[in-house]
Amino acid sequence: MTSDIPTPEESAPSSTPPHAENTGSFTEATDVFEAMSPHDDHARIDRSEVIAHGVKVLSTWCIRILIIAATAFATWYLLKQVWRGILPVILALIVCTVLWPPTIWMRRKGIPSGFAALISILASFGFFGFLIWIIAPDVGRQSQTLYFQAFEGIQKIQLWLQGPPLSLDSEELNDRINAAAGWFQSKSGTIAGEIFSGLGVATSVLVTLGVVLVLTFFFLKDGEKFLPWVRGIVGKRAGWHLTELLARSWITLCGFVRAQALVSLVDAVAIGGGLLLLGVPMALALAVLTFIAGFIPIVGAFVAGTLAVLVALVSLGLTKAVITLIIVLAVQQLEGNVLSPILQSRAMNLHPVVVLVSVTLGGSLFGIVGAFLAVPTAAMIAVLFRYLQDMTALRAGEKTADDIKFVTRAGSITGKFGEQKNQELIAAKLKSHYKQSSPPPRDAEPQPEDEHAVVLQSLKAKISDLTHLFHKP
Repeated sequence: MTSDIPTPEESAPSSTPPHAENTGSFTEATDVFEAMSPHDDHARIDRSEVIAHGVKVLSTWCIRILIIAATAFATWYLLKQVWRGILPVILALIVCTVLWPPTIWMRRKGIPSGFAALISILASFGFFGFLIWIIAPDVGRQSQTLYFQAFEGIQKIQLWLQGPPLSLDSEELNDRINAAAGWFQSKSGTIAGEIFSGLGVATSVLVTLGVVLVLTFFFLKDGEKFLPWVRGIVGKRAGWHLTELLARSWITLCGFVRAQALVSLVDAVAIGGGLLLLGVPMALALAVLTFIAGFIPIVGAFVAGTLAVLVALVSLGLTKAVITLIIVLAVQQLEGNVLSPILQSRAMNLHPVVVLVSVTLGGSLFGIVGAFLAVPTAAMIAVLFRYLQDMTALRAGEKTADDIKFVTRAGSITGKFGEQKNQELIAAKLKSHYKQSSPPPRDAEPQPEDEHAVVLQSLKAKISDLTHLFHKP
């Protein structure tokens, strides 16, 4: 029979406070929650550290982009200040892309470089003179006929104005002609000023062409001597990079000129053929003008097309003029939106959209010259970025020197150097990873890497010895 009297142990007061039971249950719940958690606290990183690292990387890249943008703006501003001096150099380089093949061929045949350059320039003048000699007689024969046809066309316009629906009488028509003449007389001072301004511009153009001619001669004569001079200024290693980069840019520029010449030839053949089928006078002269004007963006095609339509209107009437206009517009739209972007993108390895956008931006910023130089400029920038990508891929180990097509011996040297840098980076990374993953034991002798590490280790050893002495019994 059990007694209801409590034992001493049961009747003794408990040493545990009443809230301890709750604390123990909370601790047990925490342990269960941590056991159920799939991640270890030691393997976690605080979210603030992750966000801070992301903001740090973003701010670093923003600063870099701002520096690049400021540099680009400063470069653009400087180019605008010295544009008149740079433009002849660029035009001379473009002319050299056409004259360089015959020049180098003559030099390989034993002709001195100066004579080869002079012969190439004179031959180009002779070619254009031959074209003028072919076209001039045709233009001379038919110009008088066009004059009489234009006079008859003006008389027809006067008769049409005097008839319905306008029904203008001769006196009213003469009054309007006299009013137009009076307006021209009142604006004669402004017109004369613009003419003299135009003469100044023409003089500047002639001076620029003369400078282009002289620069073309020296570029053809001593072109290959400029690269050693550049290497001597910037140093051997940077000179190797510049040699490869300039050689690639030269090949790209040659491709642009050939593509533009092919596009202009297609325009000339298509429009000239249409004019011949319609029987338009001076079809050959207009075709040659179309070919030459094809090298001048926007304005060249407009002037050549307008002249062809006017000649057709004066000589053949309104119907044939409308047909000529349709032919010119169709050919120009096909050339500007399809043929030119495709050929230039293939020659310079650019997407057609890049070609169209570059022409639009160049024309809006720098006018006709900007539209003409926009595509080769975009191609040069693309060459620079591709070269930087190749060098980055080499140092990252994504490519080898044999995977990249270099165009110069200097480029091959930079490729081998890039492979060497990749091996050095990999070795340094492996060494750092090995040191972090396997720290040396305490008893192992330290391997100092510099004098400061040696001094620190010796001081630590002396302090350790003194500590042992003081702790001895």
